[in-house]
Amino acid sequence: MSTADPRVDAYIANAAAFAQPILREIRQRVHSGCGAATEAIKWGMPAFLYKGKLLCGMAAFKAHATLGFWQRADGKGDDSAMGQYGRLQSLRDLPGKREFSNQLRAATQRIDAGASRPKAAPRAPLPMPPAFAEALATVPAAKAHFDGFTPGYQRDYLEWIGEAKRDSTRQQRIALAIEWLSDGKRRNWKHQTH
Repeated sequence: MSTADPRVDAYIANAAAFAQPILREIRQRVHSGCGAATEAIKWGMPAFLYKGKLLCGMAAFKAHATLGFWQRADGKGDDSAMGQYGRLQSLRDLPGKREFSNQLRAATQRIDAGASRPKAAPRAPLPMPPAFAEALATVPAAKAHFDGFTPGYQRDYLEWIGEAKRDSTRQQRIALAIEWLSDGKRRNWKHQTH
């Protein structure tokens, strides 16, 4: 039996007018094609689960909506938007009902078979800018926090500093990084919710 989530109702109601029929159609197709599907909100967007595993998701933006199956055999998608079907701007942009049904069935079969989404290869570590290394060496608390961060949080700082085009910008970022790291803050600490 399909389980609706009132948060998905609210998401659809708050979406742009062009996106509402697209989202309703996706929802209807998922539930008619997979009676065991449940709804949830993942990453702030409606998602459909099957046996507790992510089956597919949809989202609405200012000028387009998206649809993506999480359990896909090909792993390919349209690069113009999230999801494998690109920028959905009308019901005509959705895959045909038969194609959708086949994708849905294949995704549930992969979940039943115990398949999981392949993990991405780990990213190569970024080089430490010498000026940042020198600054970290002068502030032990900042260095200790930086060294204690996961590689992803370290990468956030290294990319931010490395992306600076001018030396003056790089130096300003290094100074801010040292200040934030001294307090144990991640690079995007202002956006943390907890």
